[in-house]
Amino acid sequence: MRDDETGTWWQQISGKAIQGPLKGEQLGAVDMDELSFAVWKRENPNGRVLRPDENSGHAESANWESQVAKMKVATSSSLDSALEPRELVVGVVVNNEAKAYPFSAIEKQSPILDILGGRNIVVILADDGRSVRAFDREVDGQTLEFFRKPDTSEIVDAETGTTWDFSGRAVSGELSGRQLTKIASIRDYWFDWKTYHPDTQLYRLGAR
Repeated sequence: MRDDETGTWWQQISGKAIQGPLKGEQLGAVDMDELSFAVWKRENPNGRVLRPDENSGHAESANWESQVAKMKVATSSSLDSALEPRELVVGVVVNNEAKAYPFSAIEKQSPILDILGGRNIVVILADDGRSVRAFDREVDGQTLEFFRKPDTSEIVDAETGTTWDFSGRAVSGELSGRQLTKIASIRDYWFDWKTYHPDTQLYRLGAR
């Protein structure tokens, strides 16, 4: 990305200035989600949608993702053969430890319970099969073990039988009203995530 004010170039994924007058500066991260519209609308029934500028002359193809998946990968880093370069992963960083969770693994195993950067985390897939979030699974000093309620986005903890929704909020049970601490995650291509996180760990299906 290039800013108009100084002409500085910024890395899109890290927010770090890599060339120009502000080289070395760092943009602050803003909490964000990559959700399907259905999930977003369900959680934000009164939310507003940004309408594209009809005069911009830019129209995004409905098949954009499949078209990009066929493009040749160009990177200055050596490609890691652990996964196909454009395989989708969900990247998570906790206490400077990075880990990539292949989307295919999340589809098969959600929720995924893991330990990263010294924190017990859970990675879950919504019932739309597309939206993913990660949370710290410690509540009041107790680490919760989760399993999924069939055909829903909800998970249940084994310790108290509390039901939690996809936003990380306890909706029924002993811990009703409590909120899991959200952990930032991002969907990315494996080659891109590996480029910016060269020491990343890679989640293997079935691992704990």
